[in-house]
Order: sequence, then C-alpha cells, then structure tokens
Amino acid sequence: MTTAQSDKIQALLPWHTVVWQRLVERFPNIGHGLLFYGKEGCGKQQFAEQFAQWLLCTEKQGMSACGHCASCRWIAAGTHPQLKRIAPDFDEKKQSYAAIKIDQIREMGDFVQQRVEGWRVVLIEHAEYLNIAASNALLKTLEEPGERVVMILVSDAMLKLPATIRSRVQQYALDRISSDQAEAYLAKQTIVGADDNAQSQIAPIDQNQLTSIALSLAAEMPLKAEQILQTEWFRQRQSFVDAWIDLVNKKAYPMLFSTQWSKQLDFRELLIMLRYLIQDCIALKLQQPVKQTDLQLDKLEKFYSLQQLFAIYTQINKINGMLLQNVQTQLIFDELTVQLMNVDFT
Repeated sequence: MTTAQSDKIQALLPWHTVVWQRLVERFPNIGHGLLFYGKEGCGKQQFAEQFAQWLLCTEKQGMSACGHCASCRWIAAGTHPQLKRIAPDFDEKKQSYAAIKIDQIREMGDFVQQRVEGWRVVLIEHAEYLNIAASNALLKTLEEPGERVVMILVSDAMLKLPATIRSRVQQYALDRISSDQAEAYLAKQTIVGADDNAQSQIAPIDQNQLTSIALSLAAEMPLKAEQILQTEWFRQRQSFVDAWIDLVNKKAYPMLFSTQWSKQLDFRELLIMLRYLIQDCIALKLQQPVKQTDLQLDKLEKFYSLQQLFAIYTQINKINGMLLQNVQTQLIFDELTVQLMNVDFT
C-alpha cells in the first residue's frame, strides 16, 4: 500500500465508511445524481471531494483513490478538466451565500454532453442555494444526463431543495454520527484547553467535559465542535462572563468593558459567544438543561428577566442588518454593552 493510499484511507471519517462502502460496491451502477447532505460539521463536503477523486482516479486501489495517477495529481492541483465545480458566492459583509444562478448551471451544459474517456463529475456545493431558474435548468440536466456523468449535490438543508430534484437523485445522509464516534474523533485531535487566564472560582474541568460542551454547542457534529474548541472565544467564555457580571453589579464603565473586549476578540466571535451565552441563560430561566455546564451562568441570569434576555437575543440577531448599513462594529458593541448593563433589579 502506498503512502498516498494510506493517507486516503485515514482521511475517510469513520462515520462515513458505511455510505462509502455502499457507493463503491455499487460502482459503476451508482446513478447519475447523488445528494450528500447533513448538518454543518459532519464532513459532507470532504466526503464529496474524496468520492469525486475516487470516481476520476484511473488507478483505483479498491476503496481508495491511488493518489499518484495523472487524475489524482490534477485533483490535488485543482485543475482536473473532467471535474466541474459550482458554488454560490459568499458575501463577507452579509455573512451569507448568494443564490446559485441559472447561468452557472447552463455553463455545465457542454461539459456533461462532451464525449471524453473516463468519467465526468459535477460538484454542486451548498445546493440549497439554487434559485428557481437554476433548479429548473438542473432538473433538465438530471433528466437527460450525459454518458458516464455523475452530478454530486452537497447540502446543509436538503429539504430546501425542490422535491422534483430530490426525487431524481440518490440521497445519502452523512450526519448519522454516534456519540462514541464523535468523542473518539475529537480525542485524536489536537485540542486547545480552557481559558487559562480566567479568574474563575470553579474547579478546572477536564478535556472530556470541554469536548462534551463543544459537541453540544455544535449540535453533536464533530468537525464543527473541533472548530469551536480551537477558537479564542471558547477559551475566553468564563473571563467574559466574570467581566459581564462585574459590569452588571457595578453598572459603571460600559465603554471600558466594550473597548477591552473589542480588543480581546473579533467582533463576530463576540457575537457568536454572546448568542450561545444568552441561549443558555434563557434555558436556565425556563429550567431547561444548559449546554455550557462549565460556566457560572446562574450568577448571571438572575439579573435578567426572561423578557430582557429575549430582547438582547433579538438585538443580536438584528446586527447583520446594521452591518449592511455600514454601522461601525465598535458603535454596535457599545450600544449592546449598555443593553447588557441596563438591568432592572426590581
């Protein structure tokens, strides 16, 4: 077995092996339309990339692409002539994807009809962003595919795809992950620990608890949990909660709080952290389980009514719209800090 082959086998995520084996065993009778779907962080895009490489590999080694043929080298270089990628543009300002338009789908018309040796693969990322015209154009291609063409759709939200498209592709869920698989995967990764600088009175927690918390925040998806564990905001949560409690208790120096934390964390990290914290405070108010069991949130949520917590959460959700109006992030966080501090103690 070559090193490249070994690497390919190791790269296949453990919860994907059943689907992978099913597809490989059916080859070449796999159908011309495949839909790989699942929650964010299940690795479906990685799976789609691996399977596209396996389809195009000219020296397949059983369950793996060889990693060294011309096709595999083209894949590695991102220049394979028989792989067509279609994806929506990502708007950094809006932090969202634009629609996949009909022109993008029409561009693959000649590609799927050309006659060449070997297979051709169309990889459509975030397929739920197909607009109506693009969906209709794709539907026609699915109904009349070229010979040895496989169209792979990848989606976070497969139910947003038109039923007509879903009915013409084979669907494979890639987020069926057991707790043991998720925990075992994360245990093998290099994970950053808790906030070493937090002046907290709670006892240090172990890596297993951090992993469990991250998985809970990530809807039990290991790749997203891995990203969370490596973020700065995850390490800073208790320090932020302590400073927030101090802000509410003293009801003073909100601009100092705002400025210090704007320097500590990226603005979007602050929003992500705040959203999770408010969600857990709301859960406490409703006497439901919290996700961040390592934090002293009971000391924080007591200052707020349920109505106030929902108001803060609503304000956080409005911020993307404010950014589109070119409101400065520091001004936004200044105003949010005042809202965090302005608590009715009655």
